[in-house]
Amino acid sequence: MSSPGYRPTPAAASQLNLRGAVDLSSLRRPAPPQGPPAPAAADGGAPQGGDAGQAPLRVDATETNFQDLVQLSAQIPVLFLLWSRYAAESPGVLDAAQRVVESYGGRLVLAAADVDAFPQLAQAFQVEAVPTAVAVIKGQPVPLFQGPADDEQIRNLIEELLKVAAANGVTGSIGDAGQAEDAEPAPLPPLHQAAVDAIEAGDYDAAVAAYKQALLEQPADAEAKAGLAQVELMARLEKLTAPEAEALRGRAANDPDDVEAQLGVADLDIAGGHIEDGFNRIIAFIGRNFGPERETARVRLLELFEGVGIKDERVAKARQGLAKVLF
Repeated sequence: MSSPGYRPTPAAASQLNLRGAVDLSSLRRPAPPQGPPAPAAADGGAPQGGDAGQAPLRVDATETNFQDLVQLSAQIPVLFLLWSRYAAESPGVLDAAQRVVESYGGRLVLAAADVDAFPQLAQAFQVEAVPTAVAVIKGQPVPLFQGPADDEQIRNLIEELLKVAAANGVTGSIGDAGQAEDAEPAPLPPLHQAAVDAIEAGDYDAAVAAYKQALLEQPADAEAKAGLAQVELMARLEKLTAPEAEALRGRAANDPDDVEAQLGVADLDIAGGHIEDGFNRIIAFIGRNFGPERETARVRLLELFEGVGIKDERVAKARQGLAKVLF
């Protein structure tokens, strides 16, 4: 990953409309985030700060605790700092971010994500360069900056972030025991919880059944529609081995009109964070073809729209492209 100059994006902090940038169902939800990790070894690991007895204002984000950190963002903002030992600016930005976060006395948490150890986190946030800072509020990602940044620059962005958090009812804080002081979030509806439990157990068929039952009972349940589309995507990809995925890409390249290959590669693109590539591949297929294959592709595209999030700007753009080839 490259490391560009400082590029703040404070305007994004006022638009919590980036659903789909973080795939909340792609990483398993584990135990709650732990306290601050031990100081890094001298091998280039992430620098640490704070005393052992302090509340966990800084945690190391992993695939294991990612879901709980996102869940915590319903109570307090979580600032994900994605870093790499190979990016010279990373240690300085981590130090600066930790100093600023600690100065707010528990009003937000810093989650340091080592993209070398956990590349899936970089994929989830669609990060192309490090260091990169992305806040999460109520599960919605808010891009903040890429590249080097000093204390003042980070503080200015956090001030804006906290205003957005307050406007969305996220005003909790971390107490001395390291727990959010606000009440726990409301439990999921039973069928949604059943789907989440099934996903965590790797039983995608059961998750699909739970979401479909939820939609039978509440056809307008947007969260069930999105969950169903996401888990169906996960189920399709689970069946593919790495050699099979490579072969699928070869088929798609050699035969642009192979609907199965084109839809399969679109799945791979979207799961890898290349949302627009996946959408455009299917739209191009629809524009070239007629008959039942065209309808199959159109239906799949609409399902993927639900999975990414119908309010996502990439979905809006893809809908325009779809309309052009259909009419």
